[in-house]
Order: sequence, then structure tokens, then C-alpha cells
Amino acid sequence: MSGRIFQNVVLQFKDTTDRTVGVIDAEGTVIACSELTGIGKKWAKYVEAIDSAEGGCIALEGKTFKALPGWGGHFDYTVFATGDDSVGRTVCAMACVALNSAKTYYEEKHDKGSFIKNIISDNILISDIYMRAKELHVAAEVPRGVFVIRPVEGRSEAISLEVVQNLFPDRQNDFVISVGETDVALIHQMPESTTNKDLEKVATTIEEALREDGESHVFVGIGTLALHLRDLAKSYKEAQIAIEVGKVFDTERYVINYENLGIGRLIYQLPTTLCEMFLQEVFKKNPIDALDQETLFTIYKFFENNLNVSETARKLFVHRNTLVYRLEKIKKLTGLDLREFDDAITFKVALMVKKYLTSRGIDA
Repeated sequence: MSGRIFQNVVLQFKDTTDRTVGVIDAEGTVIACSELTGIGKKWAKYVEAIDSAEGGCIALEGKTFKALPGWGGHFDYTVFATGDDSVGRTVCAMACVALNSAKTYYEEKHDKGSFIKNIISDNILISDIYMRAKELHVAAEVPRGVFVIRPVEGRSEAISLEVVQNLFPDRQNDFVISVGETDVALIHQMPESTTNKDLEKVATTIEEALREDGESHVFVGIGTLALHLRDLAKSYKEAQIAIEVGKVFDTERYVINYENLGIGRLIYQLPTTLCEMFLQEVFKKNPIDALDQETLFTIYKFFENNLNVSETARKLFVHRNTLVYRLEKIKKLTGLDLREFDDAITFKVALMVKKYLTSRGIDA
């Protein structure tokens, strides 16, 4: 970002205060100053202290500093005003507001990251995408993976933007964007021959990098490969859905691909009233809650082993006849014979519907 944008603003303060106002960059170089002789001075000795202030005002050697909001916790630009008294703090705070507005306006017009964020947030018309892409020299028709990174529930720590940015340092083609209070989105340029496995490999790299003490710290949702800028918003929504659906139907996975959600994706989009009606129709004889935990465990194992009685009995360490007896008991309770393919499908879907309703706090 050009210091000229800041310089135009700080010069306006020269007529309203006798305090010198300016901006330093992340290396401590003065890039804008109401006193022109100050431009270019090196104040690297202040950088560490400003960083540790975490965005608050800090007085150093007769000057007051306040960092402008930046990415990843480390400041990009800091406003300063001479004087460490109340007037200095007030002037610095006022300059910070004005300069941050100028920074935001500039980024919205000229920053690629803001452009991409507007696309995935559906804050830009499709017709404007083409025009802005040309202005910003952003390639419109290249494959891009869209990933949403979200903290596991119960985790209070924010996701480290810096860690993700270090994994994908190409600021011209890869974009790491903070979205909402908790999510981070990664838009990563991919090769032409990209497959689902390639997307999952990228997501796994992110998940592993953010693990703490060997424990998963985040979910990573993967949208379908976006072949054009206009596809980014759709892929971003898919990545969000992948996390939501995965948390319900595939609780052991932390990397979740939208294209692998299967029937869970359909169930998740159904009205809950329709789901309740479906369960009532399937379990006319007895509700699904009539099945005890041992019986449900047997059913899950039967499905895991592709409805193979002998293999399931072996995995359960029971005699084949014992398993057949259990399946007959399930048939009497529910009216469904899990050895029959159609009944097995109906039961499998019913279990997923029940799980979905439970996740919504509905006791069906």
C-alpha cells in the first residue's frame, strides 16, 4: 500500500494541531509525516513494543503510537503523534480513525484480498467481478480450492491467520481471509489437473499445522473446485455446509469434503418437520428409541460389513445364529428386515435422520 494515501490524510492535520502526525510501516520506517523531513526515518527500535501493545496506545520516548488493524496479529502500519500527554493520545487516536478509513477505502478499491472476500461473501455483482478482476490483474479462469477453517467447538483460541499465511505465502494468488468471528477462509490456486485427493491433501496440511499436542484444533471444510472467480461464492458455501454436515454425520473426521457428504447433505437440507414425518412412517410399530444400545451397535456393525452376516458375527465375536436371532428381533420390533437391501437402506437413512434431528435438539 502506498504511503501517498496516508500522506494526503496526515497533511490535513497540520492545519488543526501543532503536533506532528505520521505513519510507520511494519519495519519501523516513517512512510508518511505531517513534517516532510520526517519521512524515511528508521524507528525499528519501537516495533517490538508496538507489537506487544496489541492495538492499544503506547507512549515511547515522547511519542504516542497506535497500530492500525492488521492481519495475523502483527501490525502493518502504526499511527504516531508527538507528545505522550493526553493531547498526544487524543491526536493519535483521532488520526488513527481517519487513517484507518483511508486504508479501508484504498483496500476496497485496490486490494486483491478485499476483492476476493467480497466475492465469497456475495457482496459484488457478477458483472463487476470481471471489471474488478481486470483492474486488479486477478486471473478469472484458473482453478482455485476453497477451504473454510473453523475451531472445534469448545475451543476459545482464535485460528492463527499467520500460520495459515505461512503455509501459503503467495499473496498474489493465495488469499487467507478472516470471516465472521471464528472462521478463516483460504482461496488457494490449484493446478489444472487438480483432483479431490489434491484438495484433501491441502486441507489435511492445514489441519495438521493447526493441531495442538496431537489433538485436532480445527475443522477444515472443502468446497468443489472453483474454475472461475464467479464460482468462489458457491464453493465457499459448500465448504461451510461440509463442516456443518460433517459434524452431524461424520464426527470422527476433521477434514470434510463437500463432494463426499453423500446422502447426509440431502438430509441436512430437509425441513425438520418432514424428517419427523419420515421417522413416524418408517417406525410405525415402535419408535427408534425402543432399540437398546447393544442392538444399535449390532446394526451399525452390520452396515459397516456390507450386510454380510458371517463377517459381522466374526467382528462382534458372536455365533452366526446369535446374530441371526438379533436381526429377527429387530425385524419384530421395527418391521424391517436388515438382510433385505431395500429395508436396510430405509433403516440406514432413518438412523441418519434421527441423528440430524438430535443435532437440532429435536427429540423424535
